[in-house]
Amino acid sequence: MTAQQPLTTEMLTALPKVLLHDHLDGGLRPSTVLDLADAVGHELPASDEAGLADWFAEAATSGSLERYLETFRHTVAVTQTAGSLRRVAREAVLDLAADGVVHAEQRYAPELHVAGGLEPQEVVDAVRAGLEEGTAEVAAAGGRIRVVQVLTAMRQSDQSTAVARLALANRDAGVVALDLAGPEAGHPVARHAAAFRTVRYASFPTTVHAGEGAGVDSIAEAVHLAGATRLGHGVRVLEDVRLGERTAQDPWGLAGARLGHLAHWVRDQQVPLEVCPTSNVQTGAAPSIAEHPITPLARLGFAVTINTDNRLMSRTSMTREYAELVEHAGWGLDELRDAALTAAWSAFVHHDEREELVEDVLRPAYVPQGSGRHRA
Repeated sequence: MTAQQPLTTEMLTALPKVLLHDHLDGGLRPSTVLDLADAVGHELPASDEAGLADWFAEAATSGSLERYLETFRHTVAVTQTAGSLRRVAREAVLDLAADGVVHAEQRYAPELHVAGGLEPQEVVDAVRAGLEEGTAEVAAAGGRIRVVQVLTAMRQSDQSTAVARLALANRDAGVVALDLAGPEAGHPVARHAAAFRTVRYASFPTTVHAGEGAGVDSIAEAVHLAGATRLGHGVRVLEDVRLGERTAQDPWGLAGARLGHLAHWVRDQQVPLEVCPTSNVQTGAAPSIAEHPITPLARLGFAVTINTDNRLMSRTSMTREYAELVEHAGWGLDELRDAALTAAWSAFVHHDEREELVEDVLRPAYVPQGSGRHRA
């Protein structure tokens, strides 16, 4: 493969990928949702696999983060037992490996899976068991993937400190970070200061959903109040960039771009942005893939990574996200390589593990060799 070759779907599938932002309860197979719903008597909006897949995608494409989040009531309803969580986690690993993902971070909110009587630790244990089963199956088939857990606290809940403590209790058993998710507007980071203080003093990393449903203020809260080491989405940081005149040679007006103080901070500190292109279009954070902020942000030197967010709701995969950027935003192998290397160097694993991922897996697969954006 060379930088000048047309990138086919087969080529994109074969590229090793690093996925930092993927929700476990947003990546179920439609067939699994049907099976699990039938087992617990949960009524779904469609009774066949194709119809259910269509419903999730259409319901999520509302232009509203709040409407998008409503779709989770069905996936959460069917994952209230250890068996269902174990199955979903195992299948996630198999699906990601088939998509060329070699490192994935699966995030979910334990508090959303206790309605059936599970304790939060039992939720974590069930997910861990499923991830380990899936990883073993991939290895037995000659493949390679590492999958770790990120525990999510919800902005609208009061359980964040308990989730932080749960994450720390499992830091040596596959849990690598604390996340904050949920509706951004009206649910400030400041409400969860104790949780972030708990993990920060324990030298444990955090990521915060910000700059998707709300603007630059939510990003400032995430990096300055929560001490986020990564940003979930973060694309609205572009609102703190004054772009120059657009021309045929410079369609984004990057030559005359002027960064505000927050944008400078995020770029100067190379805070990784967990960008989810298709999802961002669905929720209204971006007008289209062609006009998605990921492209100017990458070209301006921000630490951009490519992610799926919710594979079921967005009917997507890492290969599809790559293909959309290639087809509609003019990305080539160089840009995909830089994003993959940035993701690897930004993963919530130790430095030696990141280095091995970059040198032994990514660099040999992305030709020509490049430096990436993030300490590559």
